[in-house]
Amino acid sequence: MMAAVTLYGSPHSLYTGRARSYLIKASIPYREALFNTPHYLEEVLPKAGNRQGMPTLEDGDGTVVRDGAAIIDHFEAQTGYQFSPSTPKQRVLSRLFDVIGAEGLLRPAMHYRWHFDDENLAFLTHHFGVILPKGMEEYTEKMMNNMRRATRNFGAIPDVLPLVESLYESLLQKMNNHFTQVPYLLGGKPCIGDFGMIAPMYGHLGRDPKPLAMMQANAIQVFRWVERMNRPELDLAEFVDTAPDYLVDDQVPETLIELLSHLAIDFLPETRAAAATINEWLADNAVEPGTTAERAVGLAEFEVQGTSIKAIAQPYRFYLLTRVQNIYDELAAEDQADVKKMLKSCNLAELLDIRLTREIGRHNNLEVWV
Repeated sequence: MMAAVTLYGSPHSLYTGRARSYLIKASIPYREALFNTPHYLEEVLPKAGNRQGMPTLEDGDGTVVRDGAAIIDHFEAQTGYQFSPSTPKQRVLSRLFDVIGAEGLLRPAMHYRWHFDDENLAFLTHHFGVILPKGMEEYTEKMMNNMRRATRNFGAIPDVLPLVESLYESLLQKMNNHFTQVPYLLGGKPCIGDFGMIAPMYGHLGRDPKPLAMMQANAIQVFRWVERMNRPELDLAEFVDTAPDYLVDDQVPETLIELLSHLAIDFLPETRAAAATINEWLADNAVEPGTTAERAVGLAEFEVQGTSIKAIAQPYRFYLLTRVQNIYDELAAEDQADVKKMLKSCNLAELLDIRLTREIGRHNNLEVWV
């Protein structure tokens, strides 16, 4: 058995939920701690590149890993890539859902957390309050207000909110249809894509009172998937005849294609616009190799179903998307053709070609420009 590890994060953190779910499903002993302890600030944070972020993990031997994707990479390498499908289409889809979950659902996640004070405020005040020492209630309120204003950075402004809600309500139904057929995205056990998707679907949308009530009332199978992703067993109660593995012969259910087609509606135009914004920024700025990649480099403007949206262009989206593209690039020509045909069927084939002019790597626990 592995030595216990410490996961620094918080119960209400979107990205902590991704890493926590992985640790649970991989049967890795861990304890969870807030990131406000002297040990974290003095010993862990410097090893994490001095970037305050959730989640950060401290392994039993003192190794520190910052970022949910990196934490999963760390343990996948140790455990034989147990949650990484091996067949072409499923490999690509697993990584694609990881990007969409971690980066493509931030708009509804922020909207349903910060724009429903009647339902959410007391719940959020408690959770943000425990991060700070007692007596700092005024600062807690200030921190929460800063987060509330930050919803604008993701395009969640009044004129856009009807679209955000319409797309999210449809997303719940598409996901519910899929999880009526199978317990996880690709069959009888979770893949990397499930962990990416659980980040927003648990941390914000499956836990805050307003969106949780929506999910329980309107998308019972999505709620069951959220429960399933936070339990150590596979939890196949409704799927007793389902094998505890990925679908055979590289199958991709039609319900998954329908789900991806819906996600493409705003994910593709935002990705296209963000790449253009970041590439323009790179052309205008002399960025030395090894420079830490910024969290955002300006606003990308794009249109979704006739509604104009402005949202921050985040290089990290392309750090994750490159993984999808690398898998595709390494496939045999016949497999590439099958993958491209599948992605065309859900209007996402263009993602294979949307690339930054500079690559992003990792050094000392930070994403850096190569």
